[in-house]
Amino acid sequence: MNDSAPAAAPPRDADILLGFWYPAMRSNQVNRRRMQTALLLEIPLVIGRDAQGKPFAMRDICPHRGIPLSFGCLDGENVECNYHGWQFDVHSGQCMQIPSLTSDSKLKCGRIFAEAFACGERDGYIWVFVPESESRPPRTDNIPPVPEVPKFSEHYHIAHLSAEMPVAMDHGIIGLMDPAHGPFVHQSWWWRSRHSIHEKQKAFEPIPNGFRMSAHTPSSNSAPYKLLKALYGAPVTTTIDFVLPSMRFEQTRCGKAWFSSRATVTPIRRDRCRLDFCAAWNVAPWGGLIAAGLSIFGPRFIRQDTETMAKQSIGLKHRPKLMLIDDADRPAKWYFALKAAYLESKRTGAPMVHPMEGPVVLRWRS
Repeated sequence: MNDSAPAAAPPRDADILLGFWYPAMRSNQVNRRRMQTALLLEIPLVIGRDAQGKPFAMRDICPHRGIPLSFGCLDGENVECNYHGWQFDVHSGQCMQIPSLTSDSKLKCGRIFAEAFACGERDGYIWVFVPESESRPPRTDNIPPVPEVPKFSEHYHIAHLSAEMPVAMDHGIIGLMDPAHGPFVHQSWWWRSRHSIHEKQKAFEPIPNGFRMSAHTPSSNSAPYKLLKALYGAPVTTTIDFVLPSMRFEQTRCGKAWFSSRATVTPIRRDRCRLDFCAAWNVAPWGGLIAAGLSIFGPRFIRQDTETMAKQSIGLKHRPKLMLIDDADRPAKWYFALKAAYLESKRTGAPMVHPMEGPVVLRWRS
C-alpha cells in the first residue's frame, strides 16, 4: 500500500467477528444468588452461577414468548421464566419443564432450547464464546481455551481497568495499537510530552491470527521503564502481540521482574465497545506501589483515550474513508487485512492466508 492510499472503513457486516471468546463482565459482579445482564456483540445475555459456582451465559430471551429470562429465578441448575414458569438448564439451554402441559400432552419439552453459550472464567473475568452458528446444545468441541494473561512466576499481583468507548470495535482496536498518538493524547510528566518525540524503529513478525512487535528496548521517553531499569539494574525488554479478534498482549521483562498485560476491545454494539485491561506482575517489593499507580494513573490514561474517541465519533458518524499512512499506521492496515483474511477463510473453508509475508521493520516518530 502506498503512503497516501485511503483505507475504506470495513463493511458493516464485518464489524464484529464471531467464533471467538469475549469478556462479558468481571467475575466479582456475579454471585450465586442473583443473575446479571450484559450486552455482548449486540446479544442480550443473562449471566449467573450454578450451585457449584460455575458460570453460565444464556441469551436473555425466553423462546416461548420472548420475555427476558433475567426477570425469572435461578434454583442453582435451572432458570425459571417468570411468565409461564418454563424451566431451562443453565448450561445446555434445554427446556426441563413446562408447567402448563397435561399428563397426556405429546409435546416433548426436552426438544425445546433457550440459546446457551459456552462460558468460562479466567483472570477475574467471565468469558463467553460467541459461535459462528447457533447449536443446541452449544458445542464445546474445537473451542479454543479461554484467553489468559501470561504469567511467569507462581506469586503475582493482578489489577483490572475498564472503560466504554463510543466508537465501533475497529476504531477502538486501531486506537489501541496506534504508536503515534502518545505524545499528543497522553501528555504528562510521568509518561510523555511533545518535546520527547523522536524517531523509532521496531521489528514486527507474523504470528497465528496476528502480529508481534518483536522483543525490544522500550521507549526511553517513558518514566515507568526508566524506574524499572533503575530498580533492578538490568536491561528492560518489551514484546507486544496483537491477536484476533481484539487482544493486545504486552510483556515487559527486567531480570527476574516481569509485568504482563492484556487489553481487549469488546464490542457491545456496532457503534460502541468496551476496553478491558488486565495486568499481572511480580515486581516485588513494589507490587503495592504498582497497584496504587495503576489505580491512580490508569483511569486517567484510559480517560484520555476515551475522551479523544468521543471527539472522533463525531466525525465517524459520517463514515469517512480513513487515510492510513506508512509506517505508523501499518499495524492498523494489518488488522483490517487480518480480518478480511479470516472472514475469507471462513467463507471458503480454505486455510487463512496471513497478510504479512515475513518479518518487517517499521519506522516512525513519536
